[in-house]
Amino acid sequence: MAVSARLEQETHMKFTKMLVVVAVFAAASQATLAAPPAYNDKTPQKYDLTKRASEIDPRAKEHPEIDFLFTDKAGKVRDLQHAAVDTRVKPQGKLVIWLMDHNQALFDRVSSYGLHAVQVHYANRWFGSLKAEVRDDGTSLGKIRLEAATGEDHSPVVDIPKPDSIAERTFQFVRWLSKNHPQGKWEQFLTEDGKGIRWESVILSGISHGSTTAARFAVHQKVDRVVMFSGPRDQTESWQGFASATPSERFFGFSHVLDGGWTGHHYCRSWEMLGLNKHGPIVNVEDSKPPFGNTRRLTSTCDVKNDANRAHSVVVPGGGAAKGPDGKFIHEEVWRYLFLHPVSDVGEATPKDPACKVAAPKK
Repeated sequence: MAVSARLEQETHMKFTKMLVVVAVFAAASQATLAAPPAYNDKTPQKYDLTKRASEIDPRAKEHPEIDFLFTDKAGKVRDLQHAAVDTRVKPQGKLVIWLMDHNQALFDRVSSYGLHAVQVHYANRWFGSLKAEVRDDGTSLGKIRLEAATGEDHSPVVDIPKPDSIAERTFQFVRWLSKNHPQGKWEQFLTEDGKGIRWESVILSGISHGSTTAARFAVHQKVDRVVMFSGPRDQTESWQGFASATPSERFFGFSHVLDGGWTGHHYCRSWEMLGLNKHGPIVNVEDSKPPFGNTRRLTSTCDVKNDANRAHSVVVPGGGAAKGPDGKFIHEEVWRYLFLHPVSDVGEATPKDPACKVAAPKK
């Protein structure tokens, strides 16, 4: 082999090795950056933390016109917010934002999974004040939900300023937690400039009204995952069919077959409009085991004594959840799946159900 050819070959080999080293180093560096910070807690434990929204942010205000108050007529505090983290558990680097009243059983579970969790008090009592012609016009509910989530002007029906929205209440609470509870490493959920939430690390979740708003917000704002108990509803709305900032494989739904959301076509249409049928069939959890065919659509047929109201709440941890003969909750594996199943693992696409009434998207 000529000297020049040999030198060229050796140079090429060295360059190739250098590229491999650089690629490995870059991957390792990226993994290190992506890894959640380890706890440095002298007394590792499960923490349940509370703080009133009105004490965190002086801009927070009441909205009597929609019965959104800091205290009720008896003086009971309404704006108390909750947070949970278990520093004994390896952190997942994900923040669950729960969009309903505080659920201790749910927070006990998600913190045991290594997730952080907050429940925020935001302006969400507008629903009962709406006239039927507004509520059912096909667009108003989604616009109001989005304004409640962002504090931006999306609806002429309500006036929800930024400090009273989900986004800002979450930011203010997490920032308060980062300063007042360093054991929890809450600062990881703030942007580098400290001026917002790192939504790519957020899991939005709720039941019924809360799960519907969680889904609406996720269509607008990309998040890590959405866990929807007994939802989404809004069967007259069209926002579920909008182009979504959060990919469809990141939406997970769980409801009972006797829930009124099925007879009203709430769930079948919302799940299909969100594209969940692309990732597997509807799976009954009583007839299946994790990973449930990697689907995003789970249902239960557990005994609720034909009570639709009980069916509505039976799927979420808490006092209304179903228990077995041993007194233990029967859906523990389902809840873990909803919050932890890898979003990259999906089931086989299934056709849409022709019996499911789906409206054409509107703007």
